Amino acid sequence: MIEEIQNILDYNADWAEKIQQNTPDFFPNLAKQQSPKYLWIGCADSRVNANEIAGLSQGELFVHRNIANVVVPTDLNCLSVIQFAVEVLKVRHIIVCGHYGCGGIRASTEIQEHGLIDNWLSHIRDVRRTYEKELNRIIDFTEHQNRLCELNVIEQVANVCHSTIIQKAWSKKQKLAIHGLVYDMNNGRLKNLNVYIDSLDKINSTYRLTI
Repeated sequence: MIEEIQNILDYNADWAEKIQQNTPDFFPNLAKQQSPKYLWIGCADSRVNANEIAGLSQGELFVHRNIANVVVPTDLNCLSVIQFAVEVLKVRHIIVCGHYGCGGIRASTEIQEHGLIDNWLSHIRDVRRTYEKELNRIIDFTEHQNRLCELNVIEQVANVCHSTIIQKAWSKKQKLAIHGLVYDMNNGRLKNLNVYIDSLDKINSTYRLTI
């Protein structure tokens, strides 16, 4: 067990030394500030490395991850990240990214009990209920799971936009766009779901607030 942690420490020391040799100013400049243009809200799955997938270096991507990339109005952890990204870092883009083969998506369609996580997965079951007719027409299991993954991203994009944080930013004419993407681990490609919201008038009037 100790050896496994030591492997990480040894790799880190070697990695840091190589960067310092090749780019001496990298760490001092990085330590001074962070000014990312993007906030990435993704799944906690260990196979989905946001910076590597997006081709962005340290300091270029602010990241929040949880099971199945869910954005819940009562999740203070996620909302705090969004607020800091929008109000302090002034990010220009928020990306909600799901991925095909998501364990959280699959678990939300299973009948058996999974423990505490079932309470979290109820948010995905809400998505299933909303799109029940469409999903019931999909017979193939993989296609069904993939479509639910996409629909979940679309709904979470909407949840981001419905937050007071985002609406406040838009009311102040802050340039901010919300996007929905899905990562395919089978080929390493990102799929654009063509969900693009960048102003108050593009969200449902039911959720629109006067700020």
